[in-house]
Amino acid sequence: MPTLDWLNREQAMRAADAVPYRMLEPVSTHGDPGAQNLLIQGDNLEALKALLPFYRGRVKCIYIDPPYNTKSAFEHYDDNLEHSQWLSMMQPRLMLLRELLSESGSVWANIDDNEGHYLKVLMDEVFGRRNFVATVVWQKVFAKKNKALISGSHDSILVFAKSLDKWTRNLLLRDSSQLKAFKNPDSDSRGPWQSVAYSVQSEDAERRRAYRYPIKLPSGRKVDAPQGRHWNGLPERTEQLRQDNRLWFSSDGNSPPRMKVFLSEVQEGVVPDTWWDHKFAGNNQDSKKEMLALFPEAEPFSTPKPESLIERIISIASSEGDLVLDSFLGSGTTAAVAHKMGRRYIGIEMGGHAATHCLPRLKKVIQGERGGISESVDWQGGGGFKFLRLGKPIFDESGAINPKVRFATLAAFIWLQETGVPATGEFDSPRLGIHEGAAYYLLYNGILGDKRPEGGNVLTGAVLKAIRDILPHDGPKVIYGEGCTLGAARLDATGISFKHIPYDVKAR
Repeated sequence: MPTLDWLNREQAMRAADAVPYRMLEPVSTHGDPGAQNLLIQGDNLEALKALLPFYRGRVKCIYIDPPYNTKSAFEHYDDNLEHSQWLSMMQPRLMLLRELLSESGSVWANIDDNEGHYLKVLMDEVFGRRNFVATVVWQKVFAKKNKALISGSHDSILVFAKSLDKWTRNLLLRDSSQLKAFKNPDSDSRGPWQSVAYSVQSEDAERRRAYRYPIKLPSGRKVDAPQGRHWNGLPERTEQLRQDNRLWFSSDGNSPPRMKVFLSEVQEGVVPDTWWDHKFAGNNQDSKKEMLALFPEAEPFSTPKPESLIERIISIASSEGDLVLDSFLGSGTTAAVAHKMGRRYIGIEMGGHAATHCLPRLKKVIQGERGGISESVDWQGGGGFKFLRLGKPIFDESGAINPKVRFATLAAFIWLQETGVPATGEFDSPRLGIHEGAAYYLLYNGILGDKRPEGGNVLTGAVLKAIRDILPHDGPKVIYGEGCTLGAARLDATGISFKHIPYDVKAR
């Protein structure tokens, strides 16, 4: 497959691997303390790397709205990156996003024409061209700019699946204008219906002859199918439809037949298309009004997205309880909408407005604010989230573990390294779990209750006996610790593979 080349491409391809794993330090908890929603302040490349041990392969829907590289100065973003710098910024982030995405998940990237075509090629390479779903055209502006050569009206949203074979989209609910098409002028007991043409086009001459015949109308007049078309059924089917009151000849009974399609018999929703009119998906003016309503005294955020746009994406790409991620959170719209729609979410924002915009906005959501989509989803408030900031690296330059690292954090890294799957729940036992017949143990930070360096963190005969008594396993065992006093023969005899902390911890 052709690839995109630019200055420092090779360095960008290795950038994600070079990023150190950092701790995520709690700042505050808001609302329900048991909620799993996260707002993270910090560089999104480092934050995405920090999330890997816990969320790799678990995110159902990713929405990103990266800087557009428009050569204009935004208050909250440096949106004046050189083209090659912009590509180098996006490449490693896309690679980490792919790692976090579930096999049945999808990523939606909001972009304009300045870098949109390059981003498509970049995403082809990272996610695989075969996993491209569509380019959605969102009408973000409806007023024309008379001084422009061609007045720009839209953004593009590039949609990729992690694996197209495993991705399924949800249907959109029918809006009021679509429901208006269904009426019941003849008081049919099956309820509202709309009519569709009973004639179809065909290039097959033989079929056209067989399906062209006169139909007698209730008025007594006979009609043939229009020129170049034929009826959508042989005479037997037409008569069956007539008897079942599924053909409509207009109220006077003198018009060519149309077939009735009942609302009760069609699928509950409508298939999403690639043209998103501002009347349904919102526009830039809507988003600015939403922000002014939330923060009437604050300087307006430059590039917010309307809640109805994000609602549409989340509706198509996820179900209640699924995990949604936005690593360019901006003013917090994705997190706010996901919260109101009953999704779990992670929002990452580097700038100070993580605290000045996102944090207060999500607190208002918990309190039941009524803006944006609140009325349409009947949002009444509730839920909660945790506010985190990026902390120190897990490992220093020599590979030593930061003394502030908790047992559960190191356990998550080791579990991911050994099994390739992210952590589930909170690790609170030396036995991290059993995977494919092998049990994995971690002796660290006094997990056995012995805080002495030569005690519970070192695999001794006494520690081995404690493990076998409390957490037995008949199969092979992999034990991480700060030291080991047992000889190779005894380790082999007991089916133990010992690994040294920090030297055998490769996730750094």
